[in-house]
Amino acid sequence: MNSGTFRSGSVRRALRSTLLGAGMVVALLAATACEPSGGDDESAAPSNSASAEGSPSKGTEPSGDSGTGSGSGATDEATGDSGETGGGNGTSHQDCKATDLKTVVELQDASGETPRHFLLTVTNGSTSPCVLNDAPLVRLGAGDSAPTVEPLEEPDTEPVVVDAGGKAYAGLYVFGNDEGGEAEYDQATRFTATLVAGEGTELSGTLTFDLPGGLRSVSYDDAARVNGWAGTEGLAMRPINQL
Repeated sequence: MNSGTFRSGSVRRALRSTLLGAGMVVALLAATACEPSGGDDESAAPSNSASAEGSPSKGTEPSGDSGTGSGSGATDEATGDSGETGGGNGTSHQDCKATDLKTVVELQDASGETPRHFLLTVTNGSTSPCVLNDAPLVRLGAGDSAPTVEPLEEPDTEPVVVDAGGKAYAGLYVFGNDEGGEAEYDQATRFTATLVAGEGTELSGTLTFDLPGGLRSVSYDDAARVNGWAGTEGLAMRPINQL
């Protein structure tokens, strides 16, 4: 009886141990089966982080957006600059070329009076509008070494746009002394005028104004003044006629 009981108890204990061991194995297997999922998440995190950190570097590659944007901006700026031609006069038109301008001089004084006041007129002979800047650099003496006439007042900073076939005007005063006075004066047989570019430098062309009919020469002195280019005769001559 004792022997059977011992043997039966031993079998139960062995079976219980076996079952417990099997349960522990199943539990371990279950736990092990769950771990790869968490491990994959942890191993994937560094991969995503590296990708996120690596993304900004693509923007700095030569083929990125920054290279394309820079090229587009440079093209736009170049297009904008091409609009302001002829020395940067602030308009979309070229500066007038001396070879495209026809010149005429008209005496503004009455017959019998000393010739002092003249109206210089230019006509745009080209097929496109052009721009005249400031006041012309007028010389009454012969040669480029002759001094230029001083402007009557500060030249208007606004350029004068001369339409194709249109005209522009400048007033000129040449002589301030009475005939027979003690002051010295010279004689001019024609007037010349160098155009001024929009950026403030002289152009290579120079205009020649032949004296109006009936005048072989005119007296001039250091009282001579020139008014800047204007779009009408009145604007050009009004301040000159007050001298």
